Amino acid sequence: MATTPGPTRWLFGDQLGPHFLGDTESPGDDGEQPVVLIESRKVFTRRRFHRQKAHLILSAMRHRAAELGDRCTYLRTDTYGEGLARLPKKALPLSVCSPTSRQAEDLVRSLDGSGDLPAVEVLPARGYATPREDFRRWADGTRQLLMEDFYRRARRAHDVLMDGAEPVGGQWNLDHENREPPPKGADDLGLPHPWMPEEDEIDEEVRADLDRWEADGDVSFVGRDGPRAFAASRTEALAALDDFVDHRLPAFGPHEDAILEGDEWMAHSMLSAPMNLGLLDPLECVDRAERAYRDGDAPLASVEGYVRQLIGWRDYIWHVYWYAGSDYTRRNALEAHEPLPQWFWDLDADAVEARCLSHALRGVRDRGWVHHIPRLMVLGNYALQRGWDPGELTRWFQRSFVDGYDWVMAANVVGMSQHADGGLMATKPYASGGAYINRMSDHCRGCRYKPTVRVGEDACPFTAGYWWFLDRNAKRLEGNFRMKRALDGRHRLKDLEDLVVQERERGSEAP
Repeated sequence: MATTPGPTRWLFGDQLGPHFLGDTESPGDDGEQPVVLIESRKVFTRRRFHRQKAHLILSAMRHRAAELGDRCTYLRTDTYGEGLARLPKKALPLSVCSPTSRQAEDLVRSLDGSGDLPAVEVLPARGYATPREDFRRWADGTRQLLMEDFYRRARRAHDVLMDGAEPVGGQWNLDHENREPPPKGADDLGLPHPWMPEEDEIDEEVRADLDRWEADGDVSFVGRDGPRAFAASRTEALAALDDFVDHRLPAFGPHEDAILEGDEWMAHSMLSAPMNLGLLDPLECVDRAERAYRDGDAPLASVEGYVRQLIGWRDYIWHVYWYAGSDYTRRNALEAHEPLPQWFWDLDADAVEARCLSHALRGVRDRGWVHHIPRLMVLGNYALQRGWDPGELTRWFQRSFVDGYDWVMAANVVGMSQHADGGLMATKPYASGGAYINRMSDHCRGCRYKPTVRVGEDACPFTAGYWWFLDRNAKRLEGNFRMKRALDGRHRLKDLEDLVVQERERGSEAP
């Protein structure tokens, strides 16, 4: 029996799935609950977003409004406050699931009916596997926020890949099976091309609006426009999930950390963007993947790796965003203050000769997306080596990636990538030289730089940059036992002095 419609649900643009409707006891069972969606132009005017990210967000919101039909009041305004002030009385009272950013949460919690705007009932957050209060209890009782410990708790709590009280297969983490380099001599993984959406009249309208706003000078974008590559509706998201589980999940694990220039998607799910729009719930994706393993359609290592990304890593960085406090993105333990260069802000891949960095920037420019290894070990690694400001870098990732949001990038960039939180998340900086990139990709074989060369015209900017980073941060890192061998190793370099001069002169110029 359907539930009685509750208060009108205000949905933000990243709360578009059915699980954001209904009451706390029966999420998704909405009883024809009325909905309000507010398309705020100011969101796009105050930041320079990637063109394809702006398109995806607006397309997803408008697709959701079309699905809901007469149940939805859809307002196009400059600000959220303007939209709330224009709501008809029949749309009240209002409720909203707790938003995903501090700014939005502060807004909804300030709406108590005391001013000109209506009161809003704020419900607990949805779209994550572990409630915020559960994470806080765990975090308050532990000395270090180890993701692996959190992940095991989540597996037990949701009975995922468990055999009674023990993990299926006897091991919690099969990451050691999922670190293979790309197949030698291969241009791609030989997988079917992933599912892609077909644009419709809603996309045409969005593109026309964005063109007009840009021509009028209201907004400015980075990156290139292009056919929408990611799901913008619930139906599309489920089709993308089915396609991933059926065709790429079996191959996902072994090469999830590998890069091939001829295979932009590899075996990755392409579900982060629709999931971060709220079109999929992580637990339904986990359930779908586990069924593939139980049915013998996908190996355990691939399924465990995917599950760990969702109820482990994704949930973990969501919670760190809230737990670590509002000043987290201002942390700068390594005192990195260099501004991001304009070629990086502009995604100018053509200005870069280093093949790995140029290829990663090109992927961001053309698609607003590259997978986690180019993000961490190419883009983030280079920024770390150059001493770029972690707060600026966080904003760059938020704006340039179709799946980038405040909560997504804060812990990923400040903690994981730039070690700016001093080790709250990672026990050592994720810095590496060209040898890692050479092992895990096919970039180096066509690059003008040589990964084994530190000094001179052929010196790899990543290899030289790695040693420059260590030398520059030696005093800050000397107490880290995991860095001792690397720090000691720099003293054996006979060309260290020349290397430091070379990299200081290179600075933040496009390599």
